Formats: sequence, C-alpha cells, structure tokens
Amino acid sequence: QVQFVESGGGLVQPGGSLRLACIVRGIIFRGYEMAWYRQAPGKPREFLATISTTMTNYLESKQGRFTISRDNAKNTVYLEIHNLVPEDTAVYYCNFPHSGALDPWGQGTQVTVSS
Repeated sequence: QVQFVESGGGLVQPGGSLRLACIVRGIIFRGYEMAWYRQAPGKPREFLATISTTMTNYLESKQGRFTISRDNAKNTVYLEIHNLVPEDTAVYYCNFPHSGALDPWGQGTQVTVSS
C-alpha cells in the first residue's frame, strides 16, 4: 500500500522560507504525478501544486512563492515556500492529484508562521 511521509515543517517567522519533503513508499515513484496540499485550521484541504515527469502546475494564487520539485532516485517530492505569511499556517500533505478524503494520507507536516 502507498505510504506518504512528510517532513520539514516548523515554526517560521513571516518572510522566511521552508523546504518540505515527502517520501513516497509502495509505488514505482517515477511513474506517478504527485501533488502537494495543505489544510489550515477550520478550513478544507487545499490543492497547491502538481508535478509529473515533465511538467509542474500550480494553483494560480500560489505561483511565485511555491516551487514543487522531485527526486525520483529518492522517491521524494519537495515543496519550497518563500516569503511565508501567517496565512500559510497549515498542515501540509503530499499525495496523488485529485486525492480525496477516502484515499490514504500521511500525517502531514505542520507549518506555523508567526513572529
């Protein structure tokens, strides 16, 4: 069964940057398109970006501050976030595109932006 293990979150001051990582186990990683999502307190899970073997795609409002990348040799997908703002505070998850509540999810990694 597929397993997602997210890491790299933490407490960051506004204006800072983070690089989140997600190790994916149980699949032939290089063949899959991957995505990042986040869920802020009291809000539904939000799609952020996807990456295939050749293309990246971002939620329009996230272009510029968010960068998705992958390392197929490490079965890992990354999300860099720059110029963090308090509204970026959320739990960040990776998964396949179009994943829903009934799909398996990892524990996520908490990002808190606060001074």
